[in-house]
Amino acid sequence: MRMKAPRGTVDLLPEQTRKWHYIENMLQDLCRSFNYEEIRTPVFEHTEVFSRGVGDTTDIVQKEMYTFEDRGGRSITLRPEGTAGVVRAYIENKLYGSPIQPTKLYYFYQLFRYERPQQGRMRQLNQFGVEVLGSADPSVDAEVIALAMTAYKRLGLRSIKLILNSLGDDESRQAHRQALIKHFTPHIDELCTDCKSRLMKNPLRILDCKVDRDHEAMKTAPSVLDYLNDESEDYFNKVKAYLDALEIPYKIDPTLVRGLDYYNHTAFEIMSEADGFGAITTLVGGGRYNGLTEQLGGPSTPGIGFGMGLERLLMALEAENIELPIEKELDIFFVAIGEEVQEEAVRLVHQLRLAGLTVDKDYQGRKIKAQFKAADRLHARYVAILGEAELDNSVINVREMNTGDQIEIPIDRVVETMKEKCGGKSE
Repeated sequence: MRMKAPRGTVDLLPEQTRKWHYIENMLQDLCRSFNYEEIRTPVFEHTEVFSRGVGDTTDIVQKEMYTFEDRGGRSITLRPEGTAGVVRAYIENKLYGSPIQPTKLYYFYQLFRYERPQQGRMRQLNQFGVEVLGSADPSVDAEVIALAMTAYKRLGLRSIKLILNSLGDDESRQAHRQALIKHFTPHIDELCTDCKSRLMKNPLRILDCKVDRDHEAMKTAPSVLDYLNDESEDYFNKVKAYLDALEIPYKIDPTLVRGLDYYNHTAFEIMSEADGFGAITTLVGGGRYNGLTEQLGGPSTPGIGFGMGLERLLMALEAENIELPIEKELDIFFVAIGEEVQEEAVRLVHQLRLAGLTVDKDYQGRKIKAQFKAADRLHARYVAILGEAELDNSVINVREMNTGDQIEIPIDRVVETMKEKCGGKSE
């Protein structure tokens, strides 16, 4: 029986990983310009990190986590999202004590969710995320959103829109909670099982229901924006003013609640409007989560962040027919003819690589014509030819593939000459 990858996972072959490298490098450069630093946390955590941090009424905790008991009897979960683990690391390593505040972090994580696989949503998924901990300044909210929007713009995406909402502070959320309970109680028997269980535990989550989203009670549900107190409304107005100053357009959607319990104040999503992208249009989701550090045993610390699905980003690029400018060229393909020259060929290939050039050679004992075909398939700029006659005369013939021009170079000057031609790095 031929083995296959588990359902909901996919192999990324070199043709795809070139795209991933390009995107990851661009995002790293962008984070450097925003002064964010990378964090890496374990791929699994104690289950309590997610049940307390994400919320035990969420679909992630109730239905989607890969949880198991280790040999010590501890409940362990493969991370289903990025924020809770980052906040745990922030607390455990006392990053709140650093004199440089706020703490601005980014990550590239593989996440694991047991859900029905569909286009752009896998059981093992890849996410880029940022988290800012230690500032309640609304301009930080705008900065985080600007980072995500800038990433999409740099990649050439045009058909995207920013959706914005405010969930308010604890007082505002409690007032809205009571209004939601009052509103949905008369209709609760018409709603799904999940909505029924959420009515008293977390009625805000009813608004995020995918089963009953077209029910009339959803359309007439009280808006959180009508229950913002003065402080929350002022905060939201400042976030919008900063986005206006940055010339980042947005649309207010009072039904946007996000799928995780830790959000408050600013909530946002960036969506694709490209034709043929699919029914699930969200590319990135995030928001403010003041209070999460306390839930995980740390000091009171405001925070905000987002998670960007990289599979969905690649889908958006494809939907807009955007080709990434990926360099596939090889600087030099080394053609070695005859057994006697192989040791010298191996030595020279290594020296050229140390000089910062991308170099390869034949490893299958092919004829010279087949080696030139291999050089062409690898898009080599130059072919270096070393045979017995060249070795006897301490020279190498170098052919430029685009023009066919060929020159003879002394072996002891090959590295220096090819560095000049290809722009290699110093050793």
